[in-house]
Amino acid sequence: MPGSDTTQSSDAQTALDTLETLEVKGRAPKTGYSREQFGQVWADIDHNGCDTRNDILRRDLTSITAKPRTHGCKVITGVLDDPYTATTIDFQQGKNTSSAIQIDHVVALSDAWQTGAQNLSTTDREQLANDPVNLLAVDGPANQQKSDADAATWLPSNKDYRCTYVSKQIDVKAKYRLWVKQPEKDAMIQVLGNCGATLPEKTQDPAPVVEEPTQAPVQQATAPAYVAPPAEQAPTQQVPAQQAPATAVFANCAEARAAGAAPLYAGSPGYSSNLDGDHDGIACERK
Repeated sequence: MPGSDTTQSSDAQTALDTLETLEVKGRAPKTGYSREQFGQVWADIDHNGCDTRNDILRRDLTSITAKPRTHGCKVITGVLDDPYTATTIDFQQGKNTSSAIQIDHVVALSDAWQTGAQNLSTTDREQLANDPVNLLAVDGPANQQKSDADAATWLPSNKDYRCTYVSKQIDVKAKYRLWVKQPEKDAMIQVLGNCGATLPEKTQDPAPVVEEPTQAPVQQATAPAYVAPPAEQAPTQQVPAQQAPATAVFANCAEARAAGAAPLYAGSPGYSSNLDGDHDGIACERK
């Protein structure tokens, strides 16, 4: 069934072998990219009288009905076993319903542009955009989520289809002489390995030699020389800016400071133990 991965180990191995022939490079700038660089949208490349979108709908959907007097080209209804989500989707052609099923470029055109397609001829780019090998009818929201991502950043939620999906991408990139980025290649290798392909052996760097530290000679501990503690100094007494009146009573330190009488010392006018939070005999001092 279209929604399940029928790629056997041998097919996965073939895809992996093909992947090893692709050039590995970084992503080229997206400068100059537009959909128009890939020719007319859904052109009739095979000259069968039907546009590419309807060709793919007729290929991938079942229980199809076509619009009368279109020579069977324009698909009106159908059913899709979606490979990306493993769900069944009913298709109804219409302004508000057609987008439920979209035609995905397996290798997104933007990604293709940044991995070599800008070096192709206009004719080859149009062929790439309309090549059935690079096209799938899929769930619309899944296609929107994928956008122009490569295998390193997006894979179908249907894990059973990932091997086929990655194999298709490799086939397209090989056919149109596109390269892969290293993270993309790594992701493809991992997927194909899960399908039974024999992964290439990684060249491992030799383990670094860890030298045993040279032990310093043990020195005989000696008693530290006696150092006399510094002589204690009496705390420097803070002197208030002005003497509070003998009858002064302050509700709080703010009042004492506003009167210019802070700090207040025990026994002096205005002092109160309620203002001496640390009970050191000095109230309203600034810490």
